[in-house]
Amino acid sequence: MEAQAQPLLCTVDRTVHCRHVPVTVRVPADLAGCRWRGAACALKRSACLKVYATSSASGSPGPETEKPTLAGNTHKLLESTDGKSTNIFWHNNPAGKNERVKLLNQKGCVVWITGLSGSGKSTLACALSQELHNRGHLSYILDGDNLRHGLNRDLSFKPDDRAENIRRVGEVAKLFADAGLICITSLISPYRRDRDACRYLLPRSSFIEVFLNVPLEVCEGRDPKGLYKLARDGKIKGFTGIDDPYEAPTNCEIVIGWHDGMCPSPKATADEVVFYMTKNGYLT
Repeated sequence: MEAQAQPLLCTVDRTVHCRHVPVTVRVPADLAGCRWRGAACALKRSACLKVYATSSASGSPGPETEKPTLAGNTHKLLESTDGKSTNIFWHNNPAGKNERVKLLNQKGCVVWITGLSGSGKSTLACALSQELHNRGHLSYILDGDNLRHGLNRDLSFKPDDRAENIRRVGEVAKLFADAGLICITSLISPYRRDRDACRYLLPRSSFIEVFLNVPLEVCEGRDPKGLYKLARDGKIKGFTGIDDPYEAPTNCEIVIGWHDGMCPSPKATADEVVFYMTKNGYLT
């Protein structure tokens, strides 16, 4: 039987965000400003949002918190994120995450590379993937442009579609990380709230945000795809850095910037990310 549901009022903007949330809910304390907000709430795009539900009154909530279980404890309730699916249940796999960690000798995680167009995100993603491969670790790159050829081909660059683009990438990256892979994403992902929503999709300490802090004038000077010129000529509207903002991370794990007017090589930046991952137990 489904848990009884009731609408919840977001204390940030006083709007009802979800109609299908179990009465007994808890959310991470670091979702400051709203006591009901769940992982995707910052997007404010869907009628029903994923939240952290538990039948226990103690313990630390998080993405892996057990949902209320059915008889036999063989399934756990899965809350829909779009409000259209009901009576669906999560099926546990006996070969779980811990078994995959042992098999692959690595901790599944997401390395989320963000920065302006032309900052070197794709270059870093490829260099990092190659370095991990050389060290015997399995990774996969989700590149923003590549994904718009398939998974996100139906999305434009309007604000709502950009948010949906990031949400989809976050969900796919979560699956890769749960499979035990090191998922490297390479997207501008200009809005802080969208990146934070993807972070909260994953278990704690499984999201590594890498900010390529390259000045706009440098990125525009490179202009490898000719997009800045098109934006300056008014042929592209809503281009990040020109007529649409880029919200730099305020508390990311790694910042890669210029030193003495020089940008480190792709190999050096990849080594910096690998060093962080090794130091923090992602690579065993």
